[in-house]
Amino acid sequence: MNYLAHLVLSQPHADSYFGNLLGDFRRGVKVTAFSESVQAGVTNHLLVDKFTDSHPAVIAAKQQVSAQRRRFAGILLDICFDHFLLLHWQRFLATPVSQFTEHAYSNLSANLPDMPATMQRMVTSMVTHRWLDSYDDMAQLNAVLERTASRIRFKHAFHGSIEEVERHYDIFESAFLSLFPDLLHYIQHNGPEPGVAVEVFGS
Repeated sequence: MNYLAHLVLSQPHADSYFGNLLGDFRRGVKVTAFSESVQAGVTNHLLVDKFTDSHPAVIAAKQQVSAQRRRFAGILLDICFDHFLLLHWQRFLATPVSQFTEHAYSNLSANLPDMPATMQRMVTSMVTHRWLDSYDDMAQLNAVLERTASRIRFKHAFHGSIEEVERHYDIFESAFLSLFPDLLHYIQHNGPEPGVAVEVFGS
């Protein structure tokens, strides 16, 4: 899952948001130097990724990605799933999306000085440009994919991957709708943090 989903699957406080996003920036970082609540967030992040990667709907959706881009299928789907999360927000979550994102921006900013430099830059850009609110727009989704492609430091074919989204949009959406309720339930009952940051329908 990408940033929005990881925050949704966090606890509603700064340390949890920090830890759940730190999961993507932990290389070279001594995670044990942070508080237990931040460490729990990192553990939660890894559990979310493991469950997502092993979900049958996700495995099947990855096979739809063209051979030239299949090595990046997980990244592509992670970003797409934030798009679908925004589109289907009210289907799963009772907390208004605008209320949630404002809370997330504020709490992430509170821990900005403690973040690794690469995470600081990402979070600063996220808050400044309001990334979390923009995933429902296809043009912005394309921009996120292209920005991700530009950070890959070896020769690759990930540029233009919006083509994969447009070609397999319904399949990717169905995969998300299969995965997300299972993921919510799993993290609520098995995660290292007690619950999630938003009120969930049917929980």
